[in-house]
Amino acid sequence: MNEPEEYMLTLDTPRLHLRPWTPEDYAPFRALNADPQVMRFFPACLSAAESDAMADEIIRRFERQKVFGLWVAEEKSSGEFTGFVGLNIPSAPFDFSPCTEIGWRLAKRFHGKGYATEAANAVLHHAFMTLNMPEIVAFTAKVNLPSERVMVKAGMQYQREFLHPSLEQGHPLQTHVLYKITQADYRARQS
Repeated sequence: MNEPEEYMLTLDTPRLHLRPWTPEDYAPFRALNADPQVMRFFPACLSAAESDAMADEIIRRFERQKVFGLWVAEEKSSGEFTGFVGLNIPSAPFDFSPCTEIGWRLAKRFHGKGYATEAANAVLHHAFMTLNMPEIVAFTAKVNLPSERVMVKAGMQYQREFLHPSLEQGHPLQTHVLYKITQADYRARQS
């Protein structure tokens, strides 16, 4: 891995610091991606090599985009790696592409604390108030009710169900739900 250059800003919430990746983040990211509880709504857990490759790609995208990506979420009180939250341009061939998605993945011990919603709100604020993006989408497997609740709490509106094009026909996670929030809707919620 190359040392990340100072490629972008950080974001803060009351309890989280969202920051660029460092070499020290790879080990806890491997643990997160190997946890069957965390990965239960994904096709499979990731090997150490797959996890490292994903982190490398996240860093490469950040370096290209400069102003957004998937930040490391660090708990302020403990300094612990909690997972990631941020913006991504999906590479899968969705029928609603091109788009920018918001996504998150947190370690199991940080579930149920409101961290994903808190961080998602900060990321949406950055997307709409700083970057002037027109809209942000989010999607997840239909059975992933915890992530869907975060989408609703962040003010996103249900759009429809769709079949994820990267999952084979009949896969239990193939049916996904799509949510969206526009800049206009976000600004209206803020006033």
